[in-house]
Amino acid sequence: MIDVTHQIDSVRRQVGTRAFKAGEAHVLTVGRTYDTPLDDLWATCTDPRRIPQWFLPVSGDLRLGGRYQLEGNAGGTIESCAPPRGFAATWEYAEEVSWIELRLTPGEGGTRFELDYLAHVDDERWAAFGPGAVGVGWDLMLVGLTMYLSSGGTPVDPQEVAAWSASEAGRRFVLSSGEAWYGADVASGTDPTSARVRADRTAAFYTGAEGTGGATG
Repeated sequence: MIDVTHQIDSVRRQVGTRAFKAGEAHVLTVGRTYDTPLDDLWATCTDPRRIPQWFLPVSGDLRLGGRYQLEGNAGGTIESCAPPRGFAATWEYAEEVSWIELRLTPGEGGTRFELDYLAHVDDERWAAFGPGAVGVGWDLMLVGLTMYLSSGGTPVDPQEVAAWSASEAGRRFVLSSGEAWYGADVASGTDPTSARVRADRTAAFYTGAEGTGGATG
């Protein structure tokens, strides 16, 4: 379905903190360049007819101030929008509120996709699982986006993705993603021992090992 090593290696991952909404927030960033024009990548990420073709069905009012809902996942409010360069929105899931910020930048070789995920520093899930708690999920989201764009816009088959996710290749992808987020965590200044414990806890959750808590969202 997808080359695991190439997909992992082609994504830039970064972890940091910044002042945000009268507090301090962890910032997790994923970035990758896609061989497609700016306007096409913008439409892929914002058109409610195209989003379900690579991610999840979406409903709501996809404009500034409007609310959206991804089927079976997060919803929120669109807080800023600057077509075709980016938008910012709340990311509300299981009674928790975090934020996303999308930036699209044209350049040589296509358009750069960068997504920031922000969560306040008192987030208990982050303390327990580290950036991989949500980072693995964002990596999986990029798998769908990559498949869609590399096929020229052929809708991704959810059953194919589900079968791949349950396969050995899917397991290897999740573990490789977790290791990549461990590296980003250490690069941000986290003690390697603490980062290792959190990364192993995340890997255990995603691979179904016993004795772990939740790390979804």
